[in-house]
Amino acid sequence: MDAIIMQYRERQEELVADTQAILARSDAEKRDLDNEEAKQIDENTAEFDRLKAEIGRRERAIAQAGELNASAGRRTVADAEAFDDDAPARPQARGERARPAETVPERPRAQVLGQTARQSATYGFRHFGEYVAAVRTAGVRGGDVDQRLMAATASTYGNEGAGGDGGFAVPPEYRATILERVLGEDSLLSRCDQQTASGNSMTYPSDSTVPWGSDGIQAYWESEASAMTQTKPKIGDNTVRLHKLAALVPMTEELLEDAPAMGSYVARKAAEKIDFKVSNAIARGNGVGQPLGFLNSPALVTVAAESGQTADTIVAANVVKMYAAMPSRNRMNAIWLIHPDAEPQLSLMTLGQTPVYLPPGGLSNNPYGTLFGRPVIPHQVCETVGDVFDIGFVDLSQYLALIKAGGLKSQTSIHLWFDQDLTAFKFTLRIGGQPWWASSVASRDGSFALSPFVTLAAR
Repeated sequence: MDAIIMQYRERQEELVADTQAILARSDAEKRDLDNEEAKQIDENTAEFDRLKAEIGRRERAIAQAGELNASAGRRTVADAEAFDDDAPARPQARGERARPAETVPERPRAQVLGQTARQSATYGFRHFGEYVAAVRTAGVRGGDVDQRLMAATASTYGNEGAGGDGGFAVPPEYRATILERVLGEDSLLSRCDQQTASGNSMTYPSDSTVPWGSDGIQAYWESEASAMTQTKPKIGDNTVRLHKLAALVPMTEELLEDAPAMGSYVARKAAEKIDFKVSNAIARGNGVGQPLGFLNSPALVTVAAESGQTADTIVAANVVKMYAAMPSRNRMNAIWLIHPDAEPQLSLMTLGQTPVYLPPGGLSNNPYGTLFGRPVIPHQVCETVGDVFDIGFVDLSQYLALIKAGGLKSQTSIHLWFDQDLTAFKFTLRIGGQPWWASSVASRDGSFALSPFVTLAAR
């Protein structure tokens, strides 16, 4: 054991003994600790903790030095004989000076491949499976360490393919690939008003007044030379906080060996799960540990079903009234979100004799894919037909999505489940969100409430 560590531990024993003596004295006298005794115990505790930290620091340094020697292939003769049962013991002759330790070559644990054997370190991996295979190989004794792994995380590279944090980080090329998939055509996030946060929250002012209302800033017709009427804005503060969404993907050794298949499998599945969770939170998140969805926002307008409407149906009058509840300036950005089960009903829906959803040619032609000229997107975040939000009409540009700077983060570890032959890949996204609108607004002299977030009541 290191001599200084032994001294530190002896001092820790003295501190513990002194603290116990103080406590025993107060107990024997059946009294509380006086100020001096309490101060002394606090000082003993602080010094004990300082020594504990120093011991840990020195032990880690010693361990790292041993790992460095092992990775460099250095081993003393004494070490070799201590672990070799067949090594004969050589007695030291009288008066003979002890031999200096000699080094014995050891098989290197990992070889770093040069650019002649692999692609340039600056080129990157051709696909995700190639990267996964490289990580696995680097973690095997005697395995090769691909230079591209070192280029990805040169600052965290360590022995046996493990960095200071337990592994190689997924290269930036794959973070970009996954983000592209997350923000695909059916992604709700791609349609939101995206803002970037350097901290963990953002506070913004909001004004929920309307031009025809009596609140907030007003305008008046004034007479010549008369004093103008004063008004003031009605502004509130809203705060959006970030929440963490994570996907942890352990993979077996057998899966890792199937490199081409893993390239598409891991990227696709991670992207699909992250995309759906984000989209689902944008729609129906409760705001606790996740974004606040527009369905749980005061801004939501719910259009009532028609009198006597059959259960589990959508009729043309529903669609017309939902469209009317969307402010005119928001209609150009709005989309229809429907459950896939609702699409057959839209295909059979008519206004008089005119199909609502199909072109005049009927089923022989492609559907318009629009209602009132706005896209219809079947999406699994919607409820089944008959429930609230089986169909929705929303302008997602009025939804604030706050994303942590850097976007989707990715990490990997070959040691998390080392005893199970598993490699762990982790993807994290810190995101918050809520509608820009604090509430719906009443139309002027009308019966409709207006909002960029409209749904249909249960039937």
